[in-house]
Amino acid sequence: MAGLAERGTMGLDEIDLIDGRNFVAGVPHHWFAQLRREAPVFWHPEPGAPRDGFWAVTSYDDCVTVNRDWEHFSSARRSSLFQEMDADQLAQQQLMMVNMDPTMHTRYRRLVNHGFTPKMVRDLEGQIVGYADAIIDSVCERGTAEFVEEISAELPLLVIAELLGIPQEDRRMVFDWSNRMIGSDDPEYQIEGHDSSEAAMQVYSYAEEMAAARRLQPRQDLISVLIDAEVEGEKLDQLELDLFFLLLIVAGNETTRNLMSGAMAAFFDHPDQWELLRHDRSLLPGAVEEMLRYVTPVMHFRRTATMDTVLGGQDLREGDKVVFWHTSANRDEKVFANPDAFDITRSPNNHMAFGGGGPHFCLGANLARMEIMVMFDRLLERIPDIRLAGDVQRLQSNFINGTKHIPVAFAPSAPIGAPPLPARAR
Repeated sequence: MAGLAERGTMGLDEIDLIDGRNFVAGVPHHWFAQLRREAPVFWHPEPGAPRDGFWAVTSYDDCVTVNRDWEHFSSARRSSLFQEMDADQLAQQQLMMVNMDPTMHTRYRRLVNHGFTPKMVRDLEGQIVGYADAIIDSVCERGTAEFVEEISAELPLLVIAELLGIPQEDRRMVFDWSNRMIGSDDPEYQIEGHDSSEAAMQVYSYAEEMAAARRLQPRQDLISVLIDAEVEGEKLDQLELDLFFLLLIVAGNETTRNLMSGAMAAFFDHPDQWELLRHDRSLLPGAVEEMLRYVTPVMHFRRTATMDTVLGGQDLREGDKVVFWHTSANRDEKVFANPDAFDITRSPNNHMAFGGGGPHFCLGANLARMEIMVMFDRLLERIPDIRLAGDVQRLQSNFINGTKHIPVAFAPSAPIGAPPLPARAR
């Protein structure tokens, strides 16, 4: 942690990208900048990993290559997740779409593709605006709020619950389950005697209850779609359904929530950008892209080399663990001028917050953009004087660039009468 405090150049052997505590004060962008300069494909020690280490890939071009080239860099071999797994855990994870390679990945992706088309997102816009106004109505008279739990977390929870057919009163359970799975390294989300796998089991149990209900009474939701779907002539079994459900609630909740939270914190650090956007709302689409680049809520994914190959001048062996860091690629000086600046007028802005193209491009990118744009449009309209009213508390994780708490204040105002938020079961 001393290196984090000093923010200076250090020996590459002192860089530790594994310990989530090194990301609590902020993403260690000075480390990634040093790696891009000195060793953009760097062998990082990790006891217990294949060959006791992994390749940390930090330059934009190399990250795009690893993400797109599934024939050399597989998601399926050892999953796309950083942690090591035993054979049983891996076999289960390989049934999840994010841990597949084409052509199987392509077949599974088609199952839910139609639920995330641009037309579907456009059709949802009015509902998303209504949700955003109801969220602001719920706090505007107080003049204070906990931004993460009361504002940024609520919108994606409401939307993903709507898409999946989850009763809205259960969205709080989804929030807690995803926090415990994604934030398993953070002491705040750890429950004594429990681990993240127990939260996953609760998700599976809930998915099975929903699937049983939909088999009796189908609805217009993604659970009903998945129950009827077939891959290679066979319907998904219950475990495959459970894993799809888990993937969708985590991907549809955590990433958008943490993007909006991180972006709000960025605006507090750069008030000139908030004022610029406040006075020229036409900048909002470009501002959303800069929020995505600057925050990058998912910081890395993992691949496994399928054969001996060369990347960034380094010789990789078949079976090597390869971790490519979106958060570094999105600050690459060779691609982005003044990359550490938060600049809502940045153009071009070919960030890879959604994966940089290829078969694993984020399925929910259109929906996420819509939610972010709507929420910030309504905040700018209704509580434009929003300000930080305490300390920002960040997540302890090397995977999710997460923000847990942001106390905010603003001038109290009257609700506009949006339909009230559905009750939440506690």
